[in-house]
Amino acid sequence: MTLAIIDYGSGNLRSAAKALERAVHELGRGGPVVVTADPAVVAHADRVVLPGVGAFANCRYGLAQLPGMIEALLGHAFERARAFLGICVGMQLMAEAGHEYGRTEGLGWFGGAVEPIHPADPALKVPHMGWNDLLIERAHPVLNGIHSGDHAYFVHGYHLVCRHPTDRVASIDYGGAITAAVARANLFGTQFHPEKSQAVGLRLLANFLGWRP
Repeated sequence: MTLAIIDYGSGNLRSAAKALERAVHELGRGGPVVVTADPAVVAHADRVVLPGVGAFANCRYGLAQLPGMIEALLGHAFERARAFLGICVGMQLMAEAGHEYGRTEGLGWFGGAVEPIHPADPALKVPHMGWNDLLIERAHPVLNGIHSGDHAYFVHGYHLVCRHPTDRVASIDYGGAITAAVARANLFGTQFHPEKSQAVGLRLLANFLGWRP
């Protein structure tokens, strides 16, 4: 079972790779974790992880600069319907658009757009950085063993506003409801960073490795 982490010039690739390698080791099964910018590797991967750190537009541009990569991702996610995980901006890129520094088209895999966070409480700072309590809104295999009240680590100033409420499987309260995780079919995304979320993050990654959508 090959797991490909997409290297498109954005994202904490080393931390994500190390966390996934640890999850593979603790499960005692699974194949190599490969960091790659090669669409041919993605085309043959069993699972794909799209990380992302920084501005939506920059990440979308970086992804577009890899010839054939978006087509490879589409083939993986839709033609072969294999497990796909987006992390932070990697999750946001699955939306229809991002509204950071103007409008930028996303991949369009989830209805909705990435909008600025505007907490109802003016004392809450943006970007939102740090630990927050998850609210699990819908059961999902990737969330097995993760419960409302468990902590996850966030670093973001924008969030995905889902057009279809059933796409959101977890949220947090940060002066209002903020999307923490989305899922549909073989697609899963987290706004928080599993690789920085200690036990919760390792559990989620282990669940993703064992997930058979």
